[in-house]
Amino acid sequence: MQDFPAGQNGHDHFFDTFGKFGEVTWRHRGKMLAEAAAAVAGQNQFYLETMVTPASEGSKKLATEVGWDEDLARLHGKLTADGKLDKLVTEARKEADDADAEFRTAARCGTSRPRAGCELPVRWISQVSRSSSRERVFTQMALGMRLAEHDGRFVAVNLVQPEDWDSSLENYRLQMRMVKYLRTVYPRAQATLHAGELWPGLVKPEHLKFHIKEAVTVAEADRIGHGVDLVHEDDWQGTVRTMAARETAVEVPFTSNAQILGVKGADHPFSTYRAHGVPVVLATDDPGISRIDISHEYRYAATTYGLTYRELKDLARASLEYAFLPGASLWRGNPTTEGYRPEAACEGQLPGSGRRLSQDCRQLVSASPKAKAQWLQEKAFAKFENRFRSES
Repeated sequence: MQDFPAGQNGHDHFFDTFGKFGEVTWRHRGKMLAEAAAAVAGQNQFYLETMVTPASEGSKKLATEVGWDEDLARLHGKLTADGKLDKLVTEARKEADDADAEFRTAARCGTSRPRAGCELPVRWISQVSRSSSRERVFTQMALGMRLAEHDGRFVAVNLVQPEDWDSSLENYRLQMRMVKYLRTVYPRAQATLHAGELWPGLVKPEHLKFHIKEAVTVAEADRIGHGVDLVHEDDWQGTVRTMAARETAVEVPFTSNAQILGVKGADHPFSTYRAHGVPVVLATDDPGISRIDISHEYRYAATTYGLTYRELKDLARASLEYAFLPGASLWRGNPTTEGYRPEAACEGQLPGSGRRLSQDCRQLVSASPKAKAQWLQEKAFAKFENRFRSES
C-alpha cells in the first residue's frame, strides 16, 4: 500500500495486490510462514492464526463436477459421495505437511540457530472465496470445516475477497445459510467471518442493513472481522447485545479499515463495540500489504482512543481468549464484562505474584494449549512491568 498510484483508491489497490504474489503463496507457503512466524514472535505474540486456501484447484474441479443444488444437504451428499471430499482433505493435509517441512527448514527449527517462530503455536483458517460460484463457495466451506474436524492444524473457515463485489452482495444471505447448515454437520469446526467491511458510498444503502447481524444470528460466527458498518445496520443495538451475550468477538484491523474504506478515528465503531461489552481483538489483516505490524495497531488504539495500559493489556489478553486454540482458558467467566480473573486453580498465582504454582494450576496450564499460551503472555507482562518497577 506504500505510495500506490495517484488516481487509484485504496480499496482497489489493496485487493489488486493478491494476484501479484499468488505464485509465492501457492508454491512457498512454508517459507512465507517462517517469515510471518518470526515477525509475530518478535512482536511478543504467543500464537498465530493465518489463512490459506486448501486444495484450491481440487476444490474448484469438484465444485464444477458436482454443480449447484438448492438443497444444501443433498449438495453436501454429492460432495462426500464416493469419498470425493475426503480426497480433497487428504490433498489439503499433504499440502500442510509439505508447508510444515518447508517452514522448519526455512526457520532452522531443530538446529543450533532456530528462528524465533519455531516454538510459536500456529493454526490455519481455511479461506473461502466469497465472490466465486455458489457451488465453489459451498465446496470450499465444506472442505474447510471437514479439515477442522480431521486435522488439528486447521481450526476454522473465513470468507475472503471484497464484500462489496456484486456476486458477494447477491449471495451474502445464501452464504450465511451455507455456514449455518455446515455447522450442524461439522459442529467442532469454527467460523470467523469478514462481515460489515462496507461503508456508505461503497454500496447501496440496502446492503448496509444486515451483514453483521446475519453473520452473528444466522451463521452464528464465533468471531467476525471488520464489522465497520455496524451503526448503519437495522437494529444494530440488538446485534451488539447478542454479540456481547454470546462473546462473539470482533477483529479490528485499524490500518486496513483506514486504507480500504477510509474509516478511522471517531467514525470507526471500535468504541461502540467496547461500550456494549462486545469482545474486541486487534488484528493486522494483511501486514505485508499494509506495511505495518501489530504494535502499530496497539499504538494507534492508544493514541487515537486514549486507552490506558490496563485497557491495552486486556486487548492483548482478548487476542488469546478468543483465539481458536483448543483447551480450557486461564480466565474464568466472561472476561470482557467481568474482568480477567484467573480460574480458581490459579487464583493468586499469576506470574509476578511470587507464589509457587499449585498442582492444580500446573495441570491446567500443561493440559491446555490455550492456557499455556496465556500463561506465557502473563509471564511477559510480569517481566515488562517489573522492569519499570525496578526503575522507579
